[in-house]
Amino acid sequence: MKPMLIAFVVAGLIAFGADYGLDYAGFTSQERTAGAAVRLD
Repeated sequence: MKPMLIAFVVAGLIAFGADYGLDYAGFTSQERTAGAAVRLD
């Protein structure tokens, strides 16, 4: 049971870390799909 809980915590940390890292690197869905003629607020 303990290894499964540790795996869940690690998976959550990886998910939040990947979300933050991709936003920081400029890989948000708005930046990837919007062209130069689109105004984003």
